Amino acid sequence: MATARTALMTAHDLYDLPDDAHRYELVRGELRRMPPIGGEHGRKTGDLTVPLWTHIRSRHLGGLFVGDPGFVFERDPDTVLAPDLAFVRAEILAGVVDPTRFLEVVPDLVVEIVSPSDWPAKVAAKVAAYHGFGVPLVWVLDPPPRTLTVHPRGAVPRVLGAGDILDGGNVLPGFRLPLGEPFAS
Repeated sequence: MATARTALMTAHDLYDLPDDAHRYELVRGELRRMPPIGGEHGRKTGDLTVPLWTHIRSRHLGGLFVGDPGFVFERDPDTVLAPDLAFVRAEILAGVVDPTRFLEVVPDLVVEIVSPSDWPAKVAAKVAAYHGFGVPLVWVLDPPPRTLTVHPRGAVPRVLGAGDILDGGNVLPGFRLPLGEPFAS
């Protein structure tokens, strides 16, 4: 007996969804609802946004995208992921055709802030997906244990804690942030 198959969504379908106060990502054409972020998550996003934005803007390095911006990582079936923060170099941004829609570029840095609803396996899968799509650097901030794990593509991750210094490596040359503020309670 044949079964009906649900049609896969496209990035265009996702973009045109009516606003229902929920956040979504699209993984190989399948819609995935994401819970709203909590206060701790929002505060940690802000703690990282200001120093990153200041560094990027003062050196004209590119753009910092905040607030779960959609990035199209693959087509047919489409995958649109929405990192908490993303940095894209200026030369890559120059080629963006329509910046009002989802960006069809691979970010140079993706920052994910772990929510209470995120399981370790889910976070690891997302980091692996970003690396698979070519993102060179992923940072994962985990507020409850107050760690930030630096995941360079093709290299061993480094776990940082309070008192360590986060640097931008080859992706954000010269960026250094003492890990006190993102870990302050």
